[in-house]
Amino acid sequence: MKKNASSSLPNVFPHLHSITVTSSAAQLRRPHPQDPSLDNTLKSIKYDQPCIKTPSLPRTDETPRERLISIIKSCSSRTLLLQIHAHIIRTFIVRDHAVSLEFLARSALSPFRDLHYSRLVFSEISRPSVLHYNVMIRAYSTSDSPEDGFYMYKDMRRRDPLSSSFALKSCIRISSISGGIQIHARILRDGLQLDSLLLTTLMDLYSSSGKFCEALKVFDEMPHRDTVAWNVLISCYLRNKRTRDGLALFDAMQSEEYGCDPDEVTCLLMLQACANLNALEFGERVHAYIEEHGYDRTNLRNSLVSMYSKCGCLEKAYEVFKGIRNKNVVSWSAMISGFAVNGYGKEAIDAFEEMLRMRVPPDPQTFTGVLSACSHCGFVDEGMMFFDQMSKEFGISPNIRHYGCLVDLLGRAGLLDKAYEIIMSMDIKPDPEIWRTLLGACRIHGHVNLGERVVGHLIELKAEEAGDYVLLLNIYSSAEKWDKVAEVRKFLKDKAIQTTPGCSTIEVKGKLHEFVADDVLHPQKGKIYDMLDEINSQLKIAGYAVEISSELHNLGEKEKQCALTYHSEKLAIAFGILSTPPGTTIRVAKNLRTCVDCHNFAKILSGVYNREVIIRDRTRFHHFRDGQCSCNDYW
Repeated sequence: MKKNASSSLPNVFPHLHSITVTSSAAQLRRPHPQDPSLDNTLKSIKYDQPCIKTPSLPRTDETPRERLISIIKSCSSRTLLLQIHAHIIRTFIVRDHAVSLEFLARSALSPFRDLHYSRLVFSEISRPSVLHYNVMIRAYSTSDSPEDGFYMYKDMRRRDPLSSSFALKSCIRISSISGGIQIHARILRDGLQLDSLLLTTLMDLYSSSGKFCEALKVFDEMPHRDTVAWNVLISCYLRNKRTRDGLALFDAMQSEEYGCDPDEVTCLLMLQACANLNALEFGERVHAYIEEHGYDRTNLRNSLVSMYSKCGCLEKAYEVFKGIRNKNVVSWSAMISGFAVNGYGKEAIDAFEEMLRMRVPPDPQTFTGVLSACSHCGFVDEGMMFFDQMSKEFGISPNIRHYGCLVDLLGRAGLLDKAYEIIMSMDIKPDPEIWRTLLGACRIHGHVNLGERVVGHLIELKAEEAGDYVLLLNIYSSAEKWDKVAEVRKFLKDKAIQTTPGCSTIEVKGKLHEFVADDVLHPQKGKIYDMLDEINSQLKIAGYAVEISSELHNLGEKEKQCALTYHSEKLAIAFGILSTPPGTTIRVAKNLRTCVDCHNFAKILSGVYNREVIIRDRTRFHHFRDGQCSCNDYW
């Protein structure tokens, strides 16, 4: 009768007692169906010198050590892994660091990733090397307990660049800037500051921790900056909301001074930046670069769909979407969301139904797009149906974003009390954003009492922001409650709460131009104001009248008209007409919700000047053509 390989383990190797009493390693003592062929192969390996150093063996085809390591590398079954473990312990081969390293890596990393078991294996290795530590720290850095990787790093007497790199990744996972600073100090102490790969990881740590200046300093001190380092730098700019500066790095890295070619990750980051800034021309450049270099991964194509959609160029978004060979759920969701945000609700629903016909199962993001489409277009019944269908037919539990879309849908439609009831009956805790969604609906419909209650909920969450009080000011001013307006303004002043100024950007010839209300900083301000005065004269002939309800201050009618004349989007549109040939589409991005007066201004201008005007505000796109808007004045 064949003797179980692990049954003699306690007698042969008594100091491994700790293994036998733990749940994971105790499996070595349980009967497992063994692989006879593997067992015979292991027995056939004659490993004459179980010492740490590699024995000098005559080279035939494969040395015994190489043969054993090959078996470990190819092991894909836990049962076989346990057989190998039993064999190397019983034959003392576990003392060979090359074998124990390979076995540790196999158990700690893919495909097994059993860190508890691997830690026991590690604890029984006599004088583990830096490589053994690196395997464990690397495994912890991608696990659910990355802090243990940092603690192992601190226990090491000797380290190499990989040790520090894996430990830094652990610190990134747990957002430990203090741990990262300690590692940075050890990098300098150990003289590893010339290792570009290590410094790139250090940059990533500082960037993810909001230490923008420290990340830039590390980049400047790097002896060699490869594409990965540039990508981390770009990501750092985007995280710190310096998106325009991030775009500039695309050209800088390719300059003669640096000569570094962007890769697919660079392009993904650039497309994200272009989408945020409404920088269509730059996005088209990145698209051309992608085509030129043959980058054809689906995730890049999905990002192109998203970028074109968020820049208001739905035709190109759909063109890219049609060209994706293997459309996945992300592809469909990006296209559905693109239709939704641009006000094409019916097309978004059609795309969703086509997705189901193609047997692509929807995910939570898909339903966010569909519900958003219903919200923007006022499809109340359809939205309620999709919300129910999500959980009943597809088993997707609604998250806070889905509830937010539903509240927005009902709020825009004037069903404010029902929207409030849904928030109060949710299974999940309301977040500040969903209350702000309802507050926005209160502003649209002038619901003063509910608006005050919503602000009260935000105060309870300690999440009130300047914008919330601005919405409340809107509600009070629309109801002409000027005493309440004065109270809120005094409160903002006493608390030193700064409101976010309205800001609009427009891209002309690849360069972004930024405007605020009554802007005097643009170098062509004289020509821009002259053009805007001319535009106002032409629009008045066509029937445009200033919508004074958009002005929140308690002023006379003429003063209100004057205050509304030079809003940021009007200045951006005037600059676009001044700087582009007749017939060119004007694309403007606004950081706040566009006001009724500016909406009317753009609508009439599109007909008078025969221009398509696309304004992206903080919630959606407005496509103005021939005196009409894609939102049908429902926004």
